[in-house]
Amino acid sequence: MPRIVLTLSTGKTKTTINFYYTKGSDMRLNFAYPRTSSRCLWSYVLSVIVAALIGGCSSKSQGPQYEIFLPARSKGAIVIVVSGYSGPGLYRDFSSKLAALGYYTVLMDGKDLFDPGSIGLIVPGAENLQTVITESKSSLQAIPGKVSLVGFSVGGAGVLSYGTKLKDQVSAVVAFYPAITTMGRDMETFAAGFQTPVLLFAGEKDLYQNCCLIHTMRELAKAPKTAPFELVEYPNARHGFNLKSLPFAYRHQDATDSWERTVGFLNRLHPPKGK
Repeated sequence: MPRIVLTLSTGKTKTTINFYYTKGSDMRLNFAYPRTSSRCLWSYVLSVIVAALIGGCSSKSQGPQYEIFLPARSKGAIVIVVSGYSGPGLYRDFSSKLAALGYYTVLMDGKDLFDPGSIGLIVPGAENLQTVITESKSSLQAIPGKVSLVGFSVGGAGVLSYGTKLKDQVSAVVAFYPAITTMGRDMETFAAGFQTPVLLFAGEKDLYQNCCLIHTMRELAKAPKTAPFELVEYPNARHGFNLKSLPFAYRHQDATDSWERTVGFLNRLHPPKGK
């Protein structure tokens, strides 16, 4: 694991900051220091952060980060899972279940495709997705050929925006409550670009970003398309209805149904052993 060590010292006070970085995980900070005031410590930390920013080091400049879940068998067809705005943590269980079915599963951060919270920063979503697809195909435990995409919230918006245009590389796209309302798109124009089959899940009580996301989903469903499209609505579901870690939103019946539909959709268009 690559490590960068920075040691800052003034008099008897010494602070060592270890930066650890691996492909597929965020950069982590580990502080090792003798007893000193929190004010002094954070002064050092801020100075390091400022220096890093001046040097051009940012999460966006390092390229997309992702985690790999190896298939239960020796090799598996590739499924790329794209997280919601909170990051990959809430979606590891979903990714593990896909790997248990035999898929070579890659989990990436949705903000690497679409980040509504970024100000003055262009996210190279199409480029980042292509990078992950290309690198995934290079694995000896991945079956060559097309991949499938599963996105959640902002990740769902990302796979619909970029993945549906890659008909030569993507066999199927699944989007859970995609946050496309915040994208300011005309749904007819948006849908006209779909070139791959899409399965979309939405909750009628989804108020993501204080808006009625279900209405946007219905507009998208009605818009003319040249590729197969299916919208599944859950009357009592909210945003994140399939995430057990969100008890205020989780709905067991809807989570089970959407999982079974996802598995059936992938088995038909993108089976674990490949076509």
